[in-house]
Amino acid sequence: MAISVPMSASRSALIGLVAFDKMWDNGFRQITTSNKPINEPSDLKGLKLRVPVSPLFTSMFRALGTAPTAINFVEVYTALQTKLVDGQENPLALIEAAKFYEVQKYCSLTGHMWEGFWMVANRKNWEQLPQDLRDTTARLLNAGAVKQRDDMAKLNTTLEAQLKEKGLVFNTVDKKPFQQALKAGGFYGEWRQKYGEEPWKILERYSGNLS
Repeated sequence: MAISVPMSASRSALIGLVAFDKMWDNGFRQITTSNKPINEPSDLKGLKLRVPVSPLFTSMFRALGTAPTAINFVEVYTALQTKLVDGQENPLALIEAAKFYEVQKYCSLTGHMWEGFWMVANRKNWEQLPQDLRDTTARLLNAGAVKQRDDMAKLNTTLEAQLKEKGLVFNTVDKKPFQQALKAGGFYGEWRQKYGEEPWKILERYSGNLS
């Protein structure tokens, strides 16, 4: 449904950072709930959903009709346990690591957002290092990113079965209605304007036309 648009190399240079070539994978995010599975956009109406403290997430789920509640990750388990919120959304690896299966019943494979993250260095400090040390550091970090992405892909193929054994009930959704709801709710138009045309066109090379 959406993809976090990473910081471009040109933008990182403008703010004094060096971004290494290879991104690390945080995975596709899925929705878990305590009261019902999410099969279509109407299932999200009025749902109290925990989201990260981020305008992008709040904007997205507000456009889908939820009541998004921004809560720091360390407080999510308690918020689910006490019914402060009905559900949350995270990659399967974090759902398993944080034991959300203990306080959630359903996992809807919405794949609504993919996140990657870049390793960056302070440009001023980086350029003070000897060239051979910079080359070695960059090579190892880039190689590590590729291996981490491979590990994440393998992990995601096994976690669903593991989480089913721990009680989570899975369902797969048709993403098209959710994309249409986001478009109708103005989400894509809002973030196209905020990100600008250059990164948005890069995004649409992979996602297809969004707005």
